[in-house]
Amino acid sequence: MQLRLIVVASVFFQPRVMAKTTVLYSVVILCVLLAGALSSTAEFDPYTILGITRSANQAEIKKAYKRLAKEWHPDKNKKPEAEDMFIRITESYEILSSEEKRANYDRYRQMDSAQPYDRGPHAFRRFHDGFYFDESFFSFPFGGKGTRDAADGRHVLHFSQYVNDITPDSFRKPYLIKITSDWCFSCVHVDPVWREAVQELEPLGVGIGVVDVSYERRLANHLGAHRTPSILGVVNGKVTFFHYAVAKEHLVQFVEDLLPQRLVEKVTDRNDRDFLNSWHQVNKPHVLLFDQVPAVPLLYKLTAFAYKDYVQFGYVDQGLSETADLLRRYNINTYAPTMLVFKEDVVKPADIIQSKGMKKQIIDEFISNNKFLLAPRLVNQKVFDELCPVKQFHRRRKYCVLLITGEEDAFVPGNEAFLSLAAGNTREVVRFTYVYQRQQPPLCAALLVGRDGAPPQVVILERRSEAGKVVFKPVPGGWNGSEEDKHRLLEELERLQKDPSILTHDATLPELNNEFASMFLIRWIHTAYDYLSEIVDDLLHNNWREMMPLLSLIFSALFILFGTVVIQAFRSEGERAVKGGERGPGRPHSRLPKKNFVEVTELTDITYTSNLVKLRPGHINVVLVLTDATKNVLLSKFAKEVYSFTGSLTLHFSFLNAAKHGEWMSALLEHAQDAMRIDAEEEEGGAGAGRKADYTGYVLALNGHKKYLCLFKPVYTGDDTDGKPEEDAAGATRPRSASRDEHQHRRVAARSRSTILQVHHKLDRLGLWMERLMEGTLPRYYVPAWPGLDKITVNK
Repeated sequence: MQLRLIVVASVFFQPRVMAKTTVLYSVVILCVLLAGALSSTAEFDPYTILGITRSANQAEIKKAYKRLAKEWHPDKNKKPEAEDMFIRITESYEILSSEEKRANYDRYRQMDSAQPYDRGPHAFRRFHDGFYFDESFFSFPFGGKGTRDAADGRHVLHFSQYVNDITPDSFRKPYLIKITSDWCFSCVHVDPVWREAVQELEPLGVGIGVVDVSYERRLANHLGAHRTPSILGVVNGKVTFFHYAVAKEHLVQFVEDLLPQRLVEKVTDRNDRDFLNSWHQVNKPHVLLFDQVPAVPLLYKLTAFAYKDYVQFGYVDQGLSETADLLRRYNINTYAPTMLVFKEDVVKPADIIQSKGMKKQIIDEFISNNKFLLAPRLVNQKVFDELCPVKQFHRRRKYCVLLITGEEDAFVPGNEAFLSLAAGNTREVVRFTYVYQRQQPPLCAALLVGRDGAPPQVVILERRSEAGKVVFKPVPGGWNGSEEDKHRLLEELERLQKDPSILTHDATLPELNNEFASMFLIRWIHTAYDYLSEIVDDLLHNNWREMMPLLSLIFSALFILFGTVVIQAFRSEGERAVKGGERGPGRPHSRLPKKNFVEVTELTDITYTSNLVKLRPGHINVVLVLTDATKNVLLSKFAKEVYSFTGSLTLHFSFLNAAKHGEWMSALLEHAQDAMRIDAEEEEGGAGAGRKADYTGYVLALNGHKKYLCLFKPVYTGDDTDGKPEEDAAGATRPRSASRDEHQHRRVAARSRSTILQVHHKLDRLGLWMERLMEGTLPRYYVPAWPGLDKITVNK
């Protein structure tokens, strides 16, 4: 490849005075070499080898691989080229089955993604769709790929890898991630310290990652990293930035600060009993580490974080006088770190390990072998899935001996007997567990339904599917912890080992309740605390780019609040009077009455123009229609109904004498649009009989400027004139079994009741009508022009 680059350089940088023959010779050599390179690249094509197209999905790739692997397997195919072909098929499937490797191959013909910066996405630059130039020929020593540390290439992260792998894994171990780029000049000073920190932290179990902004801008934006170099930590899916001077000691302390508090409890002679005896409450084994350093080692904290869901960790400082009794009790060698694991027996450790150089691999193996108690309690679905896994193969059957019991003192002897039997269990395929019926009622009900047995009861079960399907058999006779019960249980286990078909019952188990789940309020408080601490951290370190959305939200809220206060302060005095119920002059829009009486004027030919024709825009004249006989009664009732609306300066109140101006009233209703006429019933019973329509009690809301009116007519409310049951003309009460003619007569009478209402009842619903008038919800009837003055004069 170096020779090819030299030829390329010679072609592009030859002087113009070069002879044509020399140029042609160089071009021929270049073409030959490039053709060789292209042919070597085309020798291996995973799509061609598997016989699929470039648009094939994963199912098609897997199907083709299985078919070809079966055909070219060296054990079945005796052809000489079978072994080489089988290797090519396997390599092709490895490339195409990984989305990352497949994308690299499709774009850059890259087949090995182990070192993406040596043969990464930008290792070559395409030129005219046929020529490739190695970028290292033009590289500069400023953090480019040509001089990039191999460790950075090994730890490089991609967006999908971070989302699918790093984020879930951060709940078991912290990650330290560096944000860099090819043209980052400051990264040159950070890289040596970074390498030292990586060499120290990675063997302890800290995850390491490198994000190159030049190629993974999406991931950098997702992490909130907007400048290089940056260092951040990820724990439990939460991103925390490193804001201190880049030194190895600071980075180590930063990782330690990322871990949750109280992962490891300091144990002395005073609290060792309480610590070990809490196995029953937390349902976990307890591990004690004895060492001579006063602070808890970071390796031990990382181990405690990785196994926090399974084991409770404690640390004993051998240099303290308060731990002398513990050292003598367990005969601890003070020259090497010692680790003890305790289960149900708090006096004798279940396992012990002692090593002068306590390595992570040794600790992980030790903890993995002691993750559970001898007879753990099923406290959530995760524990149930690990203790009683689903059967995968016939030879990998796993059985659970489940004791359904209670927490009361009466169940203690049986529980202890069950624990002693579990302590002597040597079968790897059998796991002893128990469950409290009060804590897991759905599970217990599914296993005891239709049976005579009741807690305490022992059930042997085998899980068949992730959906909860199990086969099981209750051990007959219940469980009291007697020797007879133990013997009966051991006999059933012996029979099960010879004949698994004895599990004759089946059921579908519900998901277990999480007995250790915290309350919603506590979770909300923790979430709020984390959010506030993140805000404070961003403010202290001037991370303004990340704070811009929050600051924008705060300023928007303040602007809205300030604007509301200003509007409230400068709003009209009339609106404040309406809201606060205050009275006083100078409040034009107040709906509170200013006077203790209603001023009503008569609509005549003198007041006609000012009160109607030239009424100011927005003003309404409310006119009551009456006669001389009903004037006093209707005006008194009218004043009571409209009194609460007299505070509005847009309303005027008048009355019209129907005996004097009936012709104007008829002309107005005749010119009104949209079905503005008297009801058909009134016409039949009134005008049809030769009588004039009775407009007494009508109220008109007249808008002189817009030429429309709203009409109020007296409405029958359901009571007759005397408030008594309905009577006929003779005064006798009509029976319910009246004839059809009587029903017809009753309907006609009901239609005409509005005409026989007592005068003081005609305005009963005027107050509700006025409310609708002020709300603007009444129907409006427009007139082309108000009737002329000749219609308002007294009839001659």
